[in-house]
Amino acid sequence: MSRGARSNSACSIRAAVARSTTWFATETDTTTAHDNSSSRTRMSADLSRKQQSTTGSATRPARPGVIYQCRFWFAGFRYFITCDPANVRHIFTSNFENYPKGDVFAQMFDILGGGIFNSDGERWRSQRTKAQMLMTTPRYRSFVAQSSLDKVEQSVLPFLAHAADSDTTCDLQDVFTRWSFDTTCNLVFGVDPGCLAIGLPDVPFARAMDDVLRTVFVRHIMPVTCWKVMRRLDVGHETPARRPADESVAATIASRRAAYSKQGANKSSADLLSSFICDEEIAGDPDADTYIRDMTMNLLVAGRDATSSALSWFSYLIATNPRVEKKLLEELAPIAARRPVGPDGMVAFEAGELKNLLYLHAAVCECLRLYPSLPVETKAVAAHDVLPSGHEVRPGDKILVFNYSMGRMKRVWGADCREFRPERWISEDGKLRYVPSNKFVAFNSGPRTCLGKEMVLVQMKVTVAAVAWNFAVEVVPGHVVEPKLSIILHMKNGLLVRVKRRSGIPAMISKQ
Repeated sequence: MSRGARSNSACSIRAAVARSTTWFATETDTTTAHDNSSSRTRMSADLSRKQQSTTGSATRPARPGVIYQCRFWFAGFRYFITCDPANVRHIFTSNFENYPKGDVFAQMFDILGGGIFNSDGERWRSQRTKAQMLMTTPRYRSFVAQSSLDKVEQSVLPFLAHAADSDTTCDLQDVFTRWSFDTTCNLVFGVDPGCLAIGLPDVPFARAMDDVLRTVFVRHIMPVTCWKVMRRLDVGHETPARRPADESVAATIASRRAAYSKQGANKSSADLLSSFICDEEIAGDPDADTYIRDMTMNLLVAGRDATSSALSWFSYLIATNPRVEKKLLEELAPIAARRPVGPDGMVAFEAGELKNLLYLHAAVCECLRLYPSLPVETKAVAAHDVLPSGHEVRPGDKILVFNYSMGRMKRVWGADCREFRPERWISEDGKLRYVPSNKFVAFNSGPRTCLGKEMVLVQMKVTVAAVAWNFAVEVVPGHVVEPKLSIILHMKNGLLVRVKRRSGIPAMISKQ
């Protein structure tokens, strides 16, 4: 394929994704989520006009807001793009077996090996069963809660206190990415790489993980033949991605195995690597190290980026919605009054104390509705089928589920879908309102529902409660916050903020 053809192919994908995103945004009147309507930004376009200017062909179905269909001349298959809850239920649950991740997805994510996020069929079931068994034990859940609290007290609060006392700006997205990487490494490997420290040290392993995600994203917008050739030749963006991450994980596994052979297996260690190594079934597998490498790498990538993305968007929404911030502080106040105050004058919260806080949980869900960490889900079609929307799909077709768009659709969430309003999650009788997972897809839906859902919620609540109670966060004036075109919904320009220590919180609550 010529350079011009490759360029046109990549542009075709980008144009079609942008076109379909614009269409869904137009259908849903998507805006940024602020209380102040003057700060909203609208996305609008004439769909038919844009169709004339792209190399793919697309047709808008008679029933709006359901499916957007496109075909690329170089790909040989069709894409169906949907954000309809009925289609999601069918694809993710009712006819789950007919919609695997597929070979193309596995190839794009081959950097992660044959782990749980790439696998289908029996291999996926086996890995999920094993991971679920280890991650749902009371011991591991307690380990998650304590590790999250320790890292907040020892890293997040001291770092923000330093920023406040020195009156310097900081990138909260970077802070949370570092915190999440440290915490996830501890939960998965039992090792804290120390990314979040004063001075923000460079950690090669963390940089390698950034390269992995960057490579996966480039593969999504580049023709398969091109990136496969680059991978084989070990050139371009393929060069730095796999080797450092592989070597770091392999070295950690080898080091742990060596320690266990000398001192005996430490079965009291709660991290997942120790659990995998001590598992008799895994130990009997001749490819045990590959299995462990793939599983831990998958869990590390998912844990780091999903949590850091959610924390960044939550902080932005709280900083720009004082009404919600006030209600959150009011809910935290009775618990804070019972908590010990640290030598630095700050308060942290245990996961158990936050578990039943209704408004905090509602605010977290509302954030994930508007800004799901995974904005798009990809599925392949195994056999001929007809979707609830009436669209026929054939083997080899691909389906993209736009989680981001679904959270902003009027016919799904109402006329106020663009607003950050945690109250939508609370029923008239003051209880948490049930929302089916095919409508709220932040944690996926059906058999592939996120295994780390409870872990993410614990980490988010422990972190955001401590940050909100101890610091007032202000987005730097003029700083533009917008989503980044990526596999994970990060912020394009980071989140530049100034933080100030709070004082006189009870008085502040009563005045607002």
